[in-house]
This record gives sequence, structure tokens and C-alpha cells, in this order.
Amino acid sequence: MSFRELNGRFLEPGSMWLMIFGIVALCQPWNFFLHRYGVTIIIVGLVGFIITSHIGPGSIGTDEDVEDEAFDVSEHREGKA
Repeated sequence: MSFRELNGRFLEPGSMWLMIFGIVALCQPWNFFLHRYGVTIIIVGLVGFIITSHIGPGSIGTDEDVEDEAFDVSEHREGKA
């Protein structure tokens, strides 16, 4: 498993869940420790999400796929001449 696959499968969704957990921790009234560090948890999740969302997925196609889809003007001119 490459780092990009690991990022897409675990790190990016984990950052989202950490932000959600921070919101829940901030709004709950029972545990003072979670309430006290709720904003910090949200910020850590937000920074993690910003970093992981900028790591794109791996290359989907190869160079041969790009060459096959290229539009060649000379082929279309020859047909009309």
C-alpha cells in the first residue's frame, strides 16, 4: 500500500472524524478535560485535513492512455483534402 492510498483510505477520513470529535467534545458538558481541549482537537483535525487533502491520489492512467486520447489535427485535414 502506497502512502497516497494510505492517505486516501485512513488519514484524510481520520482528520475529518477528529474535527467532528472536537466539536462533540466542545459541546458536551460532562467531561471538563474534553471541553477544555475541544478547540485544540478541532484545530489539530483541521490542520491534518488541510495537509492530507493537498496530497492527491496516485497517477490513474499511464502515458500511453494520454497519447491515445490526443487529438491530431493532421489526421482530420487529410480526410477532407
